[in-house]
Amino acid sequence: MYNKVEQTEMEQLKRLVLVTGPSGAGRSTTIGALEDLGYETIDNLPLSLVARVADPSTSNRPLAVGIDTRNRDFSTHGVIDLLQTLAAIDGLNYELLYIHCDADVLMRRFSETRRRHPLAPAETPLQGIELEFDLLAPIKARADVLIDSSELSPHQLKSEIRHWFANFSGNDLAVSVQSFSYKRGLPRGIDMMFDCRFLNNPYWDESLRALNGKDAGVQSYVKNDPRFAVFFEKVREMCIFLLPAYAEEGKTHFSIGFGCTGGQHRSVTLAETMALSLAENGWQVSIRHRELERT
Repeated sequence: MYNKVEQTEMEQLKRLVLVTGPSGAGRSTTIGALEDLGYETIDNLPLSLVARVADPSTSNRPLAVGIDTRNRDFSTHGVIDLLQTLAAIDGLNYELLYIHCDADVLMRRFSETRRRHPLAPAETPLQGIELEFDLLAPIKARADVLIDSSELSPHQLKSEIRHWFANFSGNDLAVSVQSFSYKRGLPRGIDMMFDCRFLNNPYWDESLRALNGKDAGVQSYVKNDPRFAVFFEKVREMCIFLLPAYAEEGKTHFSIGFGCTGGQHRSVTLAETMALSLAENGWQVSIRHRELERT
C-alpha cells in the first residue's frame, strides 16, 4: 500500500513486510526466505510492538514481521488497526503479504505431520482451519501481495518470495507473466488475465503433443495462426500503456496471466513471448508456468 510520493522519497523509505496466512501455508518458510534476502526478521511479535520495531528512526534495514493467529494479542480488528497506524508513520513503506493455501491441502499437511491445529488442539484440524480462515478473511482482503502455496513446494515458494521482494527500489514495478490451464482453475493473485484458447492448438499435432510452449516448433505452430499476431500486439500495446500508470500509482507487483486448455502449449507460448517483449522494453519480468511446474 503506497502513497504517491517522489521517486527520491520512495527510495529513502524503510521497507516493512508483514507476513501472515493460515497455519501450515508456509509462513515460516516465507520468513526464512526473506531473512536470506537480507531482511531483519521477527516472528510471532505481539501486534502492540510492531509499530515500535518498524520505526524508521531506529534502523533503515528492511524488516519482515510474521503475524500469527496464536499471538497473545491477535485479533482481526487489531491487525486492521495496525495497518492504519503503519500507514501514518513517516518514512515507512509497508506491505501485507498473505500466504494462502487451500483447506484440503492444509488437511493433508496436518495429517502427514500428525500435528494438531493450534486453534483447535482438541478438535479435528478441519475445524481449526475453518476457524482460522474466518479470522483471516478480512485481513486477506487487504493483502498487497497474495501467494497461493497450495501447489508450491518449499523451493518454489522461496522462489516466489525472491521474485517479489528481492532487489527492491521504490520506483520498480516487478512484472510476473504466468501460464495456466483453465481445467485446473484460475490462479490467484492475477491482475490481468487473457484467454488464448481460440488459437490453433498444437495438442492435435502428434509431433508436438508431448512438447510445450518453450519449444521452437510449438511456438512456430501457435504463431502461425493468423489471429496470433493481432492478438499479441494488442495485448502487448495495452501492457506497455498500463504498466507505467500502475508504477506511478505506487504498485510494485503486477501479474499477467495467459490461460489455455491444458496450460502446456498456447498459454506457455504467449507467456514466454510476452515476457521477452516486456523485458526488452525495460521491465523487470519473471515467468511462471503453473502446469509445467507440476510435471
